[in-house]
Amino acid sequence: MSLSAHLVELRKRLMIAAAALVVAMVVAFFITDPVISVITEPIRVIAATRGDDFSALNFGTVTSAFDMRMRIAFTIGIFLSAPVWIWQVWAFIMPAMTRKEVRYTVGFVGSAIPLFFAGCYVGILIMPHVIELMWSFTPEGGANFYNAQDYYDFVFKLMIVIGVAFVLPVFLVALNVAGIVSGKAILKSWRIAVLVVVLFAAIATPAADIISMLMLGGILIVLYIAAAGVSLLFDRNRRKREAGVLDA
Repeated sequence: MSLSAHLVELRKRLMIAAAALVVAMVVAFFITDPVISVITEPIRVIAATRGDDFSALNFGTVTSAFDMRMRIAFTIGIFLSAPVWIWQVWAFIMPAMTRKEVRYTVGFVGSAIPLFFAGCYVGILIMPHVIELMWSFTPEGGANFYNAQDYYDFVFKLMIVIGVAFVLPVFLVALNVAGIVSGKAILKSWRIAVLVVVLFAAIATPAADIISMLMLGGILIVLYIAAAGVSLLFDRNRRKREAGVLDA
């Protein structure tokens, strides 16, 4: 294909992806109420624990409530439309890939997507503990009015950070497949990996919330060990192929 044909194809793919996102956002806008109910449950727990009305989600401007719903609809829309826009990206780059590259890419994407969503789900599980723990440092007589935009940004970033952390082992395997790092090297670096995981878990969760930190850290360590195991299997298969070529 010529450059102009590639640009036309790219525009077509982008328009389809954008249309899917818009449709998904419209659908998502009508389910923002249950989403808001889920992410604000810790605030209601705090208010019930205090036995007062000085803990609430605060909308500081005329449009902030609508803005929050639009932000939530956009986020959910990206997730709902993911099969469409991922396919559009895939359909655009696939013709330029070899059969082997296609097979590996399918495997990596097929592993990364569920791991990312699993990480987001773990973020949702950890989020109430983080918020309730942070509330416990409020001094006597203080009030907890959470700015809606800041509150949503905190929840969203926590989910994304943990989701991305769950995908990192897939990148380790990709580096192994590319021949950049061996499975043995990944396994030998377990001490550094554990230290990094512990630091990440401590940063992503409050230092006083030991349960959330251990849960997050434990899952990431298991994923790291799994990545090392898969890389070792790839290395063994690679050595067998090389030995077969030499024998031939």
